[in-house]
Amino acid sequence: MLKRFSTGVSQWRLRTLQGRLLVGLVVTWLVIIGLLLGVAWGIGQTMVGSTHLTQLGYQAEMLSRGLQERLEQRFNALTYFAERLGEEEGALLLAETPSLLAHFEGVVVTDAGGRVIADLPEVPGRVGLETASREYFQLMRHSPWPHVSRPFLGRASEQPLVMLLVPRFTADGEFNGMVGGLLNLAHGRFFRSLASLAFQHQGHVAIVTADGSRVFVPGPLEAYVERLQRQTPRDYRLALDGWEGETRHGLGDESVLVAYRQVRVADWVVAMVMPRRAVLAPLEAFLEQLWWTWLVAVVLMLVVTRWWVGRQLTPLHRLEGQIAEITVGDRQQLALSTDLRELTQVSDAFNLLEQERCEALGRLHDREAFLNAVLGSTPTGVFIADLDGELVYLNPALRRLVGLDSPAAANALWQRIHPEDLEDTRDLWRHALRQGSDFLRQLRLLDGQGEELWGEVHASLVREGDQALGLVGTVKDITERRQQEALQRWEAEHDPLTGLLNRRGFERRLEEAFADFTKTGTPSAVILFDLDHFKPINDEGGHALGDELLRRVAQVVAWEVRRSDHLARQGGDEFGLLLPSCTLKQAHTIAESVREVIAQVSVTTTDKEYFVTASIGLTAFRDGDASVEASLARADAASYAAKGQGRNAVVIDAGEASPGIGEEAIDALFE
Repeated sequence: MLKRFSTGVSQWRLRTLQGRLLVGLVVTWLVIIGLLLGVAWGIGQTMVGSTHLTQLGYQAEMLSRGLQERLEQRFNALTYFAERLGEEEGALLLAETPSLLAHFEGVVVTDAGGRVIADLPEVPGRVGLETASREYFQLMRHSPWPHVSRPFLGRASEQPLVMLLVPRFTADGEFNGMVGGLLNLAHGRFFRSLASLAFQHQGHVAIVTADGSRVFVPGPLEAYVERLQRQTPRDYRLALDGWEGETRHGLGDESVLVAYRQVRVADWVVAMVMPRRAVLAPLEAFLEQLWWTWLVAVVLMLVVTRWWVGRQLTPLHRLEGQIAEITVGDRQQLALSTDLRELTQVSDAFNLLEQERCEALGRLHDREAFLNAVLGSTPTGVFIADLDGELVYLNPALRRLVGLDSPAAANALWQRIHPEDLEDTRDLWRHALRQGSDFLRQLRLLDGQGEELWGEVHASLVREGDQALGLVGTVKDITERRQQEALQRWEAEHDPLTGLLNRRGFERRLEEAFADFTKTGTPSAVILFDLDHFKPINDEGGHALGDELLRRVAQVVAWEVRRSDHLARQGGDEFGLLLPSCTLKQAHTIAESVREVIAQVSVTTTDKEYFVTASIGLTAFRDGDASVEASLARADAASYAAKGQGRNAVVIDAGEASPGIGEEAIDALFE
């Protein structure tokens, strides 16, 4: 009876051991599957997001270039038509040119006063419309360049439109109206192809103007664009200011990938938008399918493993018999010999395990050598740091970038950081180490010759499961990109002929000065002037001679004004000057000096020397001004008054010219 009891207890223990092995295998495989799925999800998100951002950027670039080319074709068609258009033959020539309708939904021609004198196709009520009050007509009147209007509602068609505009000129170069090509935002051919444009995973394209007005926003994007314009994230504001690139926006509980590109000729911003949930949908479906596949594999493996474990434990039953005999006293010791099959199996299993370990270690060494070769040959700078933040490795590309010869001097990279960026970089580096977050920064570096370059540094924490191993980072040389971005920002607000501010840059600085005046009462003066007797220079000496004179005028005036002043060429021979923190009396002194130096400028041809003078209008911001337009209007009126009083004069607020004004009269303007 005691023997049967001992045998039963031993069998129960064996069954318990077998159960524990099976439970351990189940838990182990579930953990492995969970880790693999988690790693696959994390890496997949990064790779899919990066890939789709690159794809969006490429598609947005192609689309913006296509729009640029299509707009330029339409501008060329309008310009050619405007050059052929005579004084009285607008309607006739327009009717004989139906090919324009291949580019536009409609074409209109206005006279110098802004009244529509011809249209194609004929729309009842459109001929005779007055456009003089429209913003685009005012711009055309003072600018010789083609222009794309902001979206507006057509008064005759009652359709949302944009208009491509080119000015008309008489034989004497006087403004004679404009030719406008209408593009229908809702039903036009130009935008119809974009309405059905949906890229893989529900990507869509939207177009807005630089001031945020909507040009083309398809239905699926209405909610996204509305939230973007309401929240105005930083990258969206940068895109409106001219930035191009790819980014990720968090819009409440949803994230979207966006690629921004500029259509410079129309001052449009193209936004290629893709919801992040659509990007990750294929990855989620793949991981779900992978989970069920692995789960079925685990179940099948457990069945096979249970059979295999039971068979491997069979030799222990013989050991159980000897243990039972010892329990009842029939045996004194275990009679185990070295040729027992059980011990041979254990030995064989151990030898097999050791062999597999050595093979795995050899493969690990091979992978390490391969990784070192890859890091050594990659053109991107790569560094490795320990958990204390100490740099332990720089690849050859990074050492060449910063001019370090010795591979052992990894920490010398800190000495290559520009002194002005060093302290902030160290603080951010320590913060990333404490928080376990990514380190991402653009900073200035010094190469081996002390030359300054820009680098983008991105470092991430490397983990194995929940254990942190160190940090791996990359350093990209973005010097050329930074220089290109700075050049684009400069060109957007400067006149290419004179290097002065253009109208856009001048207006932005006017708004800033007016805001300071509104908040703090800081006085600022505004000067507008154009050149007297400039047209004969262009007519007789040619445009090259006129351009040379404009450059000389810009140079001498820039020397005459203060460093804090903002000088702009607004188009043609029209100039503007903003004098921040300047009283009207001081501004009058500066205006007189500007008038005098301009009168000394001349250009010479083979047989004649040309001189110009300036008719200058001067004003200052006033408490009653609702906007800068009020000050500009006064300065413009004063400039016309100076021209009417014989030119070569300074007039303050359309009052008396400077030769007749005294100190008491100037002081009285402040009372």
